[in-house]
Formats: sequence, structure tokens, C-alpha cells
Amino acid sequence: MAIPRIIIFLCLSLVSFSVSADGGSAAHDELIKYGFPIGLLPSNVEKYTINRTSGVFSIILRDSCRVTLPPDNYLATYSRKISGKIVENRIAELDGINVRAFFKWWGITGIKSSGQDLVFEVGVVSAKYPSKNFDISPLCEGTRSSS
Repeated sequence: MAIPRIIIFLCLSLVSFSVSADGGSAAHDELIKYGFPIGLLPSNVEKYTINRTSGVFSIILRDSCRVTLPPDNYLATYSRKISGKIVENRIAELDGINVRAFFKWWGITGIKSSGQDLVFEVGVVSAKYPSKNFDISPLCEGTRSSS
């Protein structure tokens, strides 16, 4: 009888470290908890999961998305699935976000939050922008607001 109780306890413990939720506002709230502005994600988040122990996350958008990023008006694309690993002020192993610069598409591999700035990593190259430029979630191009 003790073994089933232990199994139930272990299962409940694992569940408490992994979160799965529907809707974009919850995913955007998670960004804030880790020190990032909500504008890093577009407004069309359908659901997300995050493992609180490892920081591994997965975000599903309603559809792939194309946006223009401030302040330099870079064109960016978000795949329908975005994944990576998040800890306070750092996103690593990022997959699913690409930006067009110098006539070529580049995958953003990481993002750091350092006070008032965000540092975007593209392989070994990085670029710094004010985090206030990402205070609002961008609408995907070609979509309309629900208001």
C-alpha cells in the first residue's frame, strides 16, 4: 500500500514543476516573471508549457507570424512553435524566431535582459536594444485587432 502512495506523491511533485496553460496573456506574464518585456512574443500565443525546474519551454502560436521589430524596423518571423530555455534575465537555446538583416535571415539563439536593455544573440554576434521598445506585444502582419 505504501508503494502506490509514493508513486502518487512523485507524480504530483513532477506536475508541480511543469506548467501548461492556454492563452497568450499567461505566456506574456511568464516573460515578466523572468525579467523580460511582453513584446518579445506576438499577440497570437495559443498555449505554452514550461518546466519550472529546467526552464525548458515551448510556445505554440495560432499560426506562424511576421512582425516588424522596433526600433530599426527589422522584419522578424515567428514559427508556429517556439522553444528554448529560460532563467531569470536569460533565454537560451532559442529556436523559432528569425530576423532579416543584411539581406539574410538569421536565427535568434538567445536573449539577455540587462537592466534597461535587451541583448539579442545571433550565434556569436549580438545586438543591444532598449527593452522599452518591446513593452507591447506586436500584432502579426496581416491580422486585425479583435477590438
